[in-house]
Amino acid sequence: MKNQELAIEIAKALDEKQAENIRVLDVRGISTLTDYCVIATGTSGPHLKALISGTQQRMKELNVSVYRKSGDPESGWAIADYVHVVTHVFSPEAREYYSIEMLWSTAPEIPFR
Repeated sequence: MKNQELAIEIAKALDEKQAENIRVLDVRGISTLTDYCVIATGTSGPHLKALISGTQQRMKELNVSVYRKSGDPESGWAIADYVHVVTHVFSPEAREYYSIEMLWSTAPEIPFR
């Protein structure tokens, strides 16, 4: 599976779990850490946990293993790193506070629907 396809599948998995404001950013040439970032918002700690869990389940079905996870859904932020695609899931407050999209403000956005 190509990296962009992987990012789109992650976005779709998040969408199925009712994530809000999902964005897929192509950060190749901007970030030295990954090729794509998928950013989404959840409404509560349990919702963030469900978003990460749903993403991991979809990736497992596609035989893609998570490289590492970090963050705590109850804190308002969690990350799932698939090496070439990094998924950030935030509470609305944490997303506004960290404003992670500003890091890649010049990155093209990839439609996933």
